[in-house]
Amino acid sequence: MEPIIHIEDVHKHFKGEVHALRGVSLDVKQGEVVVIVGPSGSGKSTLLRCINRLEEYDSGKIVVDDIPLDNAENINAVRREVGMVFQSFNLFSHLTALENLTLAQRVVRKRSPEEAAQVAIKLLEKVGIPDKVDSYPAQLSGGQQQRVAIARALAMNPKIMLFDEPTSALDPEMIKEVLDVMLALAQEGMTMVVVSHEMGFSRAAANRVIFMDEGVIVEEGKPEQIFSTPTRERTKLFLSKVLQH
Repeated sequence: MEPIIHIEDVHKHFKGEVHALRGVSLDVKQGEVVVIVGPSGSGKSTLLRCINRLEEYDSGKIVVDDIPLDNAENINAVRREVGMVFQSFNLFSHLTALENLTLAQRVVRKRSPEEAAQVAIKLLEKVGIPDKVDSYPAQLSGGQQQRVAIARALAMNPKIMLFDEPTSALDPEMIKEVLDVMLALAQEGMTMVVVSHEMGFSRAAANRVIFMDEGVIVEEGKPEQIFSTPTRERTKLFLSKVLQH
């Protein structure tokens, strides 16, 4: 089966000095959950953002759902199929949860206001906050805001979901409610690429864990192999620091 995401020898420089990605190659199969871990500055988020061309790359090739990211038309087509959830929730502060969920549906998917609202209400139920339909972001906790952001991405019926450290801005007691939603998505067969420091989630949900450092993939494997018996010294050193906490 062709991978739904194909990344081949991708390089990315920032300001000509920082070589953020150094020839990264990675295939993600449909329905697979891939979690990318590694220290800050290792290129994890940059790689994730290249998958829907939020970040331009200098060389190499990325193909998403058989569409190469090589022109504006293709990039827009890919973005319609790829949902993204960021560290910061990026909700429109002047819109209610319902309005945040219906806006792109109406503009991009051309749904009627009634259909968009139906989809939105179902998704707010799915992420466990049906009672927050008329709440503004400022009236929601961080965990609730992030769940609205996930529901907003799902409202576009994406084939792939990208998560860029979705719990790093949350208080500890709110992290679980967001991870539970992500775990349920994984169990439903959603293709997911997740940059995260949440090792418990990686063990529970990931088919594969990728360890990145200094712009390269150092090691990859099943969660139990990476966390229990990593083969590379760099992976061992990173995990020895992370798993102590």
